[in-house]
Amino acid sequence: MEHVYLDHSATTPVDAEVLAAMMRFFANVFGNPSSVHRFGREAREAVEEAREKVACLLGADPGEIVFTGGGTEADNLAILGTAWAKEDGKDEIVTSAVEHPAVMNTCRFLEGRGFRVTYVPVDGEGLVDPEEVRKALTGRTFLVSVMHGNNETGTIAPIAAISALARERGILMHTDAVQTVGKIPFDVDDLAVDLLSVAGHKIHAPKGVGALYIRRGTRIQAAQFGGHQEGERRAGTENVPAIVGLGKACEIALRDMAVHLDRLGALRDRLEQAILTAVEDVRVNTHPVHRLPHILNVSFQGIKGDELVRELDNRGIAISAGAACGAGTVKISHVIEALGVPRDWATGTVRFSLGKANTGEEIDRASAAVVESVDKLRRIAELESTLGGRGCR
Repeated sequence: MEHVYLDHSATTPVDAEVLAAMMRFFANVFGNPSSVHRFGREAREAVEEAREKVACLLGADPGEIVFTGGGTEADNLAILGTAWAKEDGKDEIVTSAVEHPAVMNTCRFLEGRGFRVTYVPVDGEGLVDPEEVRKALTGRTFLVSVMHGNNETGTIAPIAAISALARERGILMHTDAVQTVGKIPFDVDDLAVDLLSVAGHKIHAPKGVGALYIRRGTRIQAAQFGGHQEGERRAGTENVPAIVGLGKACEIALRDMAVHLDRLGALRDRLEQAILTAVEDVRVNTHPVHRLPHILNVSFQGIKGDELVRELDNRGIAISAGAACGAGTVKISHVIEALGVPRDWATGTVRFSLGKANTGEEIDRASAAVVESVDKLRRIAELESTLGGRGCR
């Protein structure tokens, strides 16, 4: 059975061109980029070439790119680094209720140390209202952090409008752009952000590498300590093969984005329409216009999302769930809760996330499997209810 992978928002396969670019840096070009001899210089040249490629994709200056161990570390450095470097009397962060845990949990960490965090709500389509952000800003706010494209719903936030509000008050603006970099066209000046997070494994680079864009002049303190790498903003010997891979992935994304943008959007729409046409009681959890081309998040009433994931996996289709069943209860994603999705729908939430290798035939196979699986699970649920069976509700 050939498998269909529709979980690209979780991770992507490493692109063949990326892998080819990385290979010689695992063995032949092994020098430490901080060494001044020929071996070190060769490694340093590769790191700086990759930095230029990342900067080119983002519309930034290479000196504004700091390599990290991934998107989570980039988010941590943006938030903790600005917190440690803030002006006296500034102790407030404004973020949204639908952020990735890398942002949410970092903010909660700071709350436990005396900082104040305001979590701005979203509407039923996951959209952040800039007016809600404006109302949350005070004279003590030093950072606004709102993700560009939501990893679960695919809703795109109005970052430029939010950045304008922050900039008027001299407040730094960070966005987690892990799901949008390389997927939709933009640059850091379009968004007018001061900090922007990137994760390599979302754009066909390897896991364990990412980057943080830091606008020149932004006050930030290192969040880990050691050597003087990355302009003294991120200590630790650089992961040269992975950094080379990230640079190559950014180069490919810039080259091919226009080709994949419309095609992925059309495939997503094809999947969405097939499901909505054939399945009753299904809700799409995203904004109808401001949405990423590769993500479809839906809730099916009367079933459990994790059971649908397992059923589809048995049929060779890989997706992810927005709710998990355990110990007799269902834990619903904080993102889906923030949208106000009713619980009997929220428990049946799943996400399909497409990639550049997916085909129309795969989408048709996946949609047919979804229709059959939802029908099967609903019949089982109805039978269990009739027999008085217990399950996660």
